[in-house]
Amino acid sequence: MAKKEPPVILEVGGREVKITSPSKVYFPDAGITKLDFVRYYEAVAEGALRGVRNRPIVLKRYVNGIGGDFFYQKRAPKNRPAWMPITTLRYPSGRSADELVLSEPAQLLWVANLGNLALHPHSVRADDLVHPDELRIDLDPTPPTAFPQIRRVALVAHEVLTEHGLVGWPKTSGSRGIHILVRIAPRWTHDEVRRAAWAVARAVEEKVPEQATSAWWKEERHGVFLDYNQNARDHTVASAYSVRPLPDARVSAPLFWQEVPDCEPADFNLKTVPARFVAKGDPHAGIDEAVGDIESLLELCARFEAEGDGPASPKSTQRMPLITIAKAKDKADALAGLDRWKAKYPRVLPFLEPNDVLIDPMRGRSSMWTRIRINLHRVPPEERPPPETPDPDYDPWAAWRNQA
Repeated sequence: MAKKEPPVILEVGGREVKITSPSKVYFPDAGITKLDFVRYYEAVAEGALRGVRNRPIVLKRYVNGIGGDFFYQKRAPKNRPAWMPITTLRYPSGRSADELVLSEPAQLLWVANLGNLALHPHSVRADDLVHPDELRIDLDPTPPTAFPQIRRVALVAHEVLTEHGLVGWPKTSGSRGIHILVRIAPRWTHDEVRRAAWAVARAVEEKVPEQATSAWWKEERHGVFLDYNQNARDHTVASAYSVRPLPDARVSAPLFWQEVPDCEPADFNLKTVPARFVAKGDPHAGIDEAVGDIESLLELCARFEAEGDGPASPKSTQRMPLITIAKAKDKADALAGLDRWKAKYPRVLPFLEPNDVLIDPMRGRSSMWTRIRINLHRVPPEERPPPETPDPDYDPWAAWRNQA
């Protein structure tokens, strides 16, 4: 039997943080170990904490690195140190969860030791869980939108925010898009902040209608979608300096606005960002002092609503002829189901455009699964295949219901 690797003990701010399995490989392609990963967060702790300080966070744990399975964890581990604080967050579903709250480097590293790659904070602070102090603009590309277009739309969003007296703080998402964060006074509800974010999205869409969209339904989008729903009460986004589960250990990197026109997401990773942090400092260093007011955006939203426009409700009725053809725990299984559907209905394929095949990453109770839908709006009604039981037909809630 192999001898268990001894832990590494880090002294951080007068506390001891135990790092277990320090040589476990977390990013095989980049040759990055668990200890390398934890040391990264130690190096950028000041900036990383600025994005999450005193906010409840949701954990997304990769205990065996990015090559293994991951799971979400809202509830704080019970065997946590006494110096790991929690707050009780109540969700729209009626459930509640005691979630971790970070405010110092040792707490950040303790969470990293759990295999939590990215930090997913809520938009509220622990001392006021009903009034967000951050408005979030998520620029999400629809296929086949390339990153240069996302950069251009980000600059237009910056222009809109400036017109309304607000300061936006950009960062790469670490995945495909750009996030813009706006500090606001904690005076408005989640719904009001969501409406203000929609007003930004709609104003950007008016300025560059061919490049940006605020359309709620995925099948109606084009270009860059400004996802205002990230401001809903129970949503979280990866915060600044979060490490993403990509082979190159890419990071959600804060940017100066003058860097946005030429930035490339691949330039910011676990190996490059610490040196950048030392050389340039934190581009978001002034974010907590730039507190804004969203009344102007709410007035803009009201003007749009008076014209018959407005943010969609998450419960809005579907308008496109969509059919669900596959639901699977693993994306590869869902894609295999898509291939079987195409082989079964070859007559439909000439009518479909790439964005008519909707591959949706879905969040279950503690893990992700994949749904594939087909938008048949270009297919003549007489040629449309009927709705059928998805193949495969994964039920992400089955195990949970069996335990209930």
